[in-house]
Formats: sequence, structure tokens, C-alpha cells
Amino acid sequence: MRVDKYLWCIRYFKSRSIATNACKKGQVKINDVAVKPSREVFPSDTIQVRKNQVDYVLEVIEHPPSRVGAKLVGLYVIDKTPAENLEKLDLLKYSKDYYRKRGTGRPTKKDRRDLDDFQDTDDFFEDVE
Repeated sequence: MRVDKYLWCIRYFKSRSIATNACKKGQVKINDVAVKPSREVFPSDTIQVRKNQVDYVLEVIEHPPSRVGAKLVGLYVIDKTPAENLEKLDLLKYSKDYYRKRGTGRPTKKDRRDLDDFQDTDDFFEDVE
């Protein structure tokens, strides 16, 4: 089975074209070698996927007949991603939520004025020194 199709079947990418583009960019490696989307995947291969600034490590168990449900993914792949990489994903989530809550839209006039006041206070400290 092709590596792009395999990654799509085990739900690591939302569409096969996204998986293909990831392979073309060099974000997918099999046994530490960057591969093309048409590279065949065999059981016991180790796949490294870079997605959302996190490096996932997967071991192929078997080929799925077609795209499988989320509960059945464990039958076809073992996720051997190190814990540090998964912690990095959590830190990315927290850093995005730090400034603005999700769904609040673009900055308001009050936000802009607060930024302007903050920048003005920085100029004041530079003059004092």
C-alpha cells in the first residue's frame, strides 16, 4: 500500500491529497529516509510524520482494507511517539490560547488602545534612563 494512502487510511491526515503534499515536502520518513508518496509501506516499517510541529513515530502492523474508524486504528498501527513530543503539542495549545480566547474575533478598539498605552509607557521608561 502507498504511504500517502496508508496515512490517510489510519486517519493521520484528513485527506489523501494532504498526505501526498506532506510526503512531497519531506515531512514523512520511512526508516529514517524521506520518501515519495508512492513508496510502498510494509509491516514492521517505522514511519516518522511531522505534523503541526510535532514528530510522530508509527510502526506499521498491517494494511487496512480501506479508511478505518478511529476505534480500529490500533489494529493497524502502533504509536511510538515519545512523550516529549506530545508535551510539545500541549504547550502549543496553551500558547495559542494565551492572548485571546478562541472565537472572540478580531481585536476591538479597546484592545488597540491598550496596546497604544502600553507602547507609550515603554517610551516613557526609555526617556527616564
